[in-house]
Amino acid sequence: MFKGKGGEEKITGFIGKGISIKGKLAFEGTVRIDGEFEGEIEAKGNLLVGDGASVKADVAVDTLKVRGELRGKVIARKRVDIEPPGRLFGEVVTPVFVIGEGGFFEGQCSMGEKGKKGEKAPVDIRAYREVKTEKEKS
Repeated sequence: MFKGKGGEEKITGFIGKGISIKGKLAFEGTVRIDGEFEGEIEAKGNLLVGDGASVKADVAVDTLKVRGELRGKVIARKRVDIEPPGRLFGEVVTPVFVIGEGGFFEGQCSMGEKGKKGEKAPVDIRAYREVKTEKEKS
């Protein structure tokens, strides 16, 4: 996902660590946020919420990858990936939702085709499974 020539992620825009922005972000291509963003994100493209990032926003994108923290309503037309140590809180509408081991999701999810509620879509969920504590084992 987000791969350019040579297999590296091709980023067309960037909000770095230590930067805090409030407002509406609209773009085409791929944007990475490593800082703080609050507001609304609308894109014909991809969003990467990087390690340590904090995003509080309603998001409408093609593909979303979360490695930091995102709180809000998400509509992803193609897919959502939560990679460790990513955390997503809120409502998600997407046809493909992948939670890598160590990723975290709390909220509601509707997996309609192209982000349309109620339509069937392929399911690809790999959710983290908690290991039972010693107390639970006995």
